[in-house]
Amino acid sequence: MALWPRKKRGLYYLLPGMTRSNRIRNRKVVRWSIVIGIIVAAIFGFIIYRWNMSYVHPQF
Repeated sequence: MALWPRKKRGLYYLLPGMTRSNRIRNRKVVRWSIVIGIIVAAIFGFIIYRWNMSYVHPQF
């Protein structure tokens, strides 16, 4: 038994789409958004790096 048991979220909801399945779906969307954001940032950073290296070292 854990020291602090997990509180279960209530079954109440104010608006349509606030059920447990929608929270799970939103969690997946957030995770994929973070992954895609990291990939895009890495690609953009690589492009800027290569662009900068062409000015520093013209042979690239």
